[in-house]
Amino acid sequence: MSLFPWARFRKTKSALKLHTLMNLRGSIPEFIHISDGTLHDVNILDLLIPHPGAFYIMDRAYLDFQRLYTLHRQRAFFVTRAKSNLKFKRRYSYDVDKTTGVQCDQMIMLTTHYPAQKYPEPLRRIRFYDPQRQKRLVFLTNNFELPAETIAQLYKARWHIEQFFKWIKQHLRIKSFFGISENAVKVQIWTAISAYLLIAIMKKELRLQQSLYTILQVLTVSLFEKMPMLQALFNNMHLFTFSKSINSCPYSINVGTLLLCYTDFLEKIDAPKHSPRTQYEIRKQVVRLRKQGGFRIKQLLRA
Repeated sequence: MSLFPWARFRKTKSALKLHTLMNLRGSIPEFIHISDGTLHDVNILDLLIPHPGAFYIMDRAYLDFQRLYTLHRQRAFFVTRAKSNLKFKRRYSYDVDKTTGVQCDQMIMLTTHYPAQKYPEPLRRIRFYDPQRQKRLVFLTNNFELPAETIAQLYKARWHIEQFFKWIKQHLRIKSFFGISENAVKVQIWTAISAYLLIAIMKKELRLQQSLYTILQVLTVSLFEKMPMLQALFNNMHLFTFSKSINSCPYSINVGTLLLCYTDFLEKIDAPKHSPRTQYEIRKQVVRLRKQGGFRIKQLLRA
């Protein structure tokens, strides 16, 4: 608390929140807002600009019927979890196939005074049993067209946002901060997000099949060097779609194997058990492998 007095959360703790809207098509954030820990998650819905026809998948922290009705009036769809104390009246029950895990599919109306005033139109309530977690989940949505099983699968896709935060914390090193001022902390967070976006965009545009971590490691070791492989990736996207025509070329190089070799060498370099001499020899192998990969790619381009 003494280091970050501007980020008040509790008496003995400081906290920041990274409110993120993730696009599931490309795993790329569309909206990010950094706030202190006292700002409730549901208030972020006031900052969003809903797109008609889009699905907004949220957990129970964003359950506010007045804000959900605003999404509904702007012709956007939402999928969220219902709270256990939800009071409602069933108007109609749809037929369900219980072998899919869907236990009930209902059209309901809210009966509690204030929620009914804030959301006066029908809602769809779906109860789903997850056999993997052995847990019953109750969803609320304003979409009455999609099958109930699809609604459950949409909510399952919300896990991508958790993977996004896990990836940033593990690989972009924002667990500790270089400065203690508000500007220094936010600059470090925005830098990490920008690095993630650049890698994700490159992976999508070039149709790379390697993981984001592998691409990040390759860029890390060749950040200030001329890299023929990266130049070939940027200038010749179609060469690295791993199609049969490329793999059948006698001079082609398996780029995936090359990237994995880089990652393997990097992990050996980072291992603290190696002596400085051993780390130096490993780095020489990385340089030799890089030159070998660039030479083979030049042969491929000439062919």
